[in-house]
Amino acid sequence: MSDNPMTAPGVAATGAVSSVVRNTYLLLSMVMAVAAIGAFIGLRSGIAWSMGMWLVFMVVFIGGPFAINAAKKGDTAIWLTFAWAGLVGFLLSPLIAAYLRIPGGSTIVMNALGGTAALFIGLSAVALSTKKDFSFLTSFLMAGLIVVLIAIVAQIFLQIPLLSLVISGVAVLLMSGFILYDTSRMIHDGNANPVYITVSLFGNMVVLFSHLLNLMSFFGGDD
Repeated sequence: MSDNPMTAPGVAATGAVSSVVRNTYLLLSMVMAVAAIGAFIGLRSGIAWSMGMWLVFMVVFIGGPFAINAAKKGDTAIWLTFAWAGLVGFLLSPLIAAYLRIPGGSTIVMNALGGTAALFIGLSAVALSTKKDFSFLTSFLMAGLIVVLIAIVAQIFLQIPLLSLVISGVAVLLMSGFILYDTSRMIHDGNANPVYITVSLFGNMVVLFSHLLNLMSFFGGDD
């Protein structure tokens, strides 16, 4: 039997990381299911996509994590996460419906869903298998996010198709980076909270999906 005093703490630390990873992915799968139900209800309701709907979506999408963070830990934060995810799915449904109505729209939506899933699984696998700390990406990702947000505001007024594609391309790269960063947090952040990481990963996938829709619509020849 080993008398190494580091053995027990090492095992405990590994167990804690495994627990965070397991709980995060379990909660994330449930959150995705709730979002899918919200999107289904939205599609059945027939609400239309508009600038007003986009603004409501952005308020909910950005404001939700702040409300969840304010609730701190516990059941309240978890239930707020479910409510937020369902509402995000519902409010995103008019955009999905708009793509479904164009020629080849169902293929575009399915390809965007498949691309989102493939990128998430692949990037998460890289972070988990290599156990590399991707915290060095923080400054780059935040700077890129600010640039994209400014470009999105400019695009609202300019309506330049090429700019829209550039924004979507950069957004896909940024969200891929955020997925690597958030996944590595589960391993290297001793204070990682499964709820907060779930919220961040879900947000990454929603943004990734919406911009893949735009890219695949263009390259599918329907723009």
